[in-house]
Amino acid sequence: MTTRLYSHPIYLEHLTPAGHPERPDRLRAIERALEDETFETLDRAEAPEGDEQTILYAHPESFVDSVRRQVPEEGLARIDGDTVLSPKSWQAALTAIGAANAAVDDVFSKKIDNVFVASRPPGHHAEKTTAMGFCLFNNAAIAARHAQKKHGAERVAIVDWDVHHGNGTQDIFWDDPSVLYCSTHQMPLFPGTGAKSETGTGNIVNAPLSPDTGSDHFREAFRSRVLPALDSFAPDLIIISAGFDAHHRDPLAEINLTEADFDWATGQLMDRAARHSSDRLVSLLEGGYDLHGLAFSVAAHVNRLMKG
Repeated sequence: MTTRLYSHPIYLEHLTPAGHPERPDRLRAIERALEDETFETLDRAEAPEGDEQTILYAHPESFVDSVRRQVPEEGLARIDGDTVLSPKSWQAALTAIGAANAAVDDVFSKKIDNVFVASRPPGHHAEKTTAMGFCLFNNAAIAARHAQKKHGAERVAIVDWDVHHGNGTQDIFWDDPSVLYCSTHQMPLFPGTGAKSETGTGNIVNAPLSPDTGSDHFREAFRSRVLPALDSFAPDLIIISAGFDAHHRDPLAEINLTEADFDWATGQLMDRAARHSSDRLVSLLEGGYDLHGLAFSVAAHVNRLMKG
């Protein structure tokens, strides 16, 4: 398998206050982990800046303009208590979108088998008209729409294993049966959504996990809910909202996964991509706030992508 990594120095310039969990050091930790000789054949590419018009695939223009106006010329500006803007945040967010869309282009062109995008800020909490939870724009939702609009994908699946429910992705696709959204997440936990009863038009599959559970419960949720939904839906593309904050070291949650669990889940989704999607699989970084847990988990994830 040929796996591409998209990254860009601009992601380090999306600044947050001291002590904020979503910080530039997250990407530095990932970069160090992927310097290991195991990743010698990883195809590394600089992320392109995105087309601003593609943001409108998932968000109305009035919301986009509102975010742009709040970007400060210096210092930091807060959208809410958790979500922060700095002078380079707009460019970082646009480059995260550009990388996600380029990854979709890569797998549809068959130039690359699969892609991992190591970008900031994350996206899965961004609703149609609300930036929140460290997220400005919904990268996964925009990439899914890009696949539909540019490449004619009829069905796109987004699988979200971040420990926090992707309320934004659910909000954007709530009544759209052309996109399947599957999420494993701790419940109760921020943002408070993600019950099994939240099903949209039948295209929303939530698999909440109780606090202090671990590998067995996570894998059972995948086997019993996520994988059957993927097989029934038969997507043309699988996008992973790849948060690694369900790792047992993470400070923001209470799920006890290890790197082996992310390796296993990656393999399961690669199997489904081979079965239904001509191997088309794109993975986008979401959460993960313990630097060691994040680095080890991303390494396991990317290594599995490379192995096939």
